[in-house]
Amino acid sequence: MKSFNPPRRTLMGPGPSDIHPRVLAALSRPTVGHLDPTFVGMMDEVKEMLRYVFRTENDLTLPISAPGSAGMETCLVNLIEPGDVVVVCVNGVFGGRMKEIVGRCGGTPVVVEDRWGDPVDLQKAEDALKANPGARAMCWVDGETSTGVRSDSSALCALAAKHGALSIVDAVTSLGGTPVLVDEWGADAVYSGSQKCLSCVPGISPVTFGERAVERIRGRNAPVQSWFMDLNLVMGYWGGSGGAPRTYHHTAPVNALYALHESLVMIREEGIQDGWARHRRMYNALAAGLEAMGLGLFVAEEHRLPQLNSVTVPEGVDEAAVRRRLLDDYGLEIGAGLGALAGKVWRIGLMGQSATPVNVTLCLGALESVLADAGAGITVGTALPAANRELTQG
Repeated sequence: MKSFNPPRRTLMGPGPSDIHPRVLAALSRPTVGHLDPTFVGMMDEVKEMLRYVFRTENDLTLPISAPGSAGMETCLVNLIEPGDVVVVCVNGVFGGRMKEIVGRCGGTPVVVEDRWGDPVDLQKAEDALKANPGARAMCWVDGETSTGVRSDSSALCALAAKHGALSIVDAVTSLGGTPVLVDEWGADAVYSGSQKCLSCVPGISPVTFGERAVERIRGRNAPVQSWFMDLNLVMGYWGGSGGAPRTYHHTAPVNALYALHESLVMIREEGIQDGWARHRRMYNALAAGLEAMGLGLFVAEEHRLPQLNSVTVPEGVDEAAVRRRLLDDYGLEIGAGLGALAGKVWRIGLMGQSATPVNVTLCLGALESVLADAGAGITVGTALPAANRELTQG
């Protein structure tokens, strides 16, 4: 056995995204103890910068030492108790995962179902809340990674508050790429992941909880079913505003948190609004090139996530063979469809450090070449000029 040396890839799938050398360098810094005073000081800076990215003043804002799915589970196991009725909006894979976890918490999920590729229907959501007075919470995916559709989280948070339900929002793909406005929306609990628009290593899940959610956590009747994710315990390690000494809960992934700190520093340097604008500009270029080539996007334009694009596979094309050639010949990774969309779409990510003009032009040029070789009925020679027109505007 020898040391593992991975190939260089350009990551334009649904995650992880490309990681800047500064973030990779942060991983190699000397490891210190997870209660070392210098590390505790860095933890406070991470919390402060996460509040900046989430656009919130929530004191309980911290990174869970596990991937985005654990952030989802942390929110649900802390806020849902056995017997609670929870309205779960499902319009893709990850809404379905929320439903599964609610059931495992002993809650009763009331499903609001929409077609994959469509946003959550506000009227359906309100009808479900009206039909279930006293529902503990409503949860949904702001940016559904399986399709690239974005729902109206501001309106959904308002509906939940109107009916006395907590709002639990999945922002795994949204955070850092499109506006996630926790305080403006009045969201009660929001979770995300480190490996998408934050362009950090996988394995960390930022979460934030508002006052209503914190009261719920502290006033539970039953213990949280997960010891590791019990925020009543985790809060003692990550600390609050009172300045109490940190208490041991688990050994945090020290070097991965160095990387998260560096990625958040870089987001602050760019400015969160400028980052949102960059993702939108790269999407405009990619979409223009794809459409000029003759490829369609699965989600209606007004509901698309700039950072995650589902592209319809042309009839007669072996989508897996195309992805394999892109990987082998160009070192370029794009994603396959999930669930009901398996074999029907490619998912092309423009997340964080992957959202660059170089990557957009690489993707369009490589895809055009591979599809032309496969005999797909595309228009050759138009994608890059169309993309460049968008890239040179403004």
